[in-house]
Amino acid sequence: MRFILIDKIVKIEPGKEIISVKNVSLSEEYLADHFPTFPVLPGVFLLQGLIESASWLVRETENFAHSMVLLEQAKNVKYKSFAGPGSTIEYTVTAKSIEENASSFSGKGSCNGEAIVEARFSLRHFNLAEKEARLAVEDAYIINKLKERYKILATGINAT
Repeated sequence: MRFILIDKIVKIEPGKEIISVKNVSLSEEYLADHFPTFPVLPGVFLLQGLIESASWLVRETENFAHSMVLLEQAKNVKYKSFAGPGSTIEYTVTAKSIEENASSFSGKGSCNGEAIVEARFSLRHFNLAEKEARLAVEDAYIINKLKERYKILATGINAT
């Protein structure tokens, strides 16, 4: 993953909801091109913040059972405003369902109480070893690294 688009998990209710935040900084390299005289977080990155948040909810709910949690489908994505340098985006993602290999969500990102992105989306989750047994070592490595990152993101979390 080249960019990490959430900085902190604020609250998580396994199987139900996650709230996370992203602080937009002028030093983020993609802002130099998007747009040079009006730097804003690209819309696809706003959506990715929702997806990353939901991925952590899946991992926590399933006790990190899968190395891969990927976007399956995004529907009804609505961009309502911009997030530029100095903005703090709060993502709230609610699970509609989290099953063994698939999950679905609705989510919203907001700045200063104003919605800037909304979407409904689904994820699929699996292990690489399901297709090729020799990849079990990679699954274990990836899951271990994800657990390490989760500890950083969830420091001081208000878990329920």
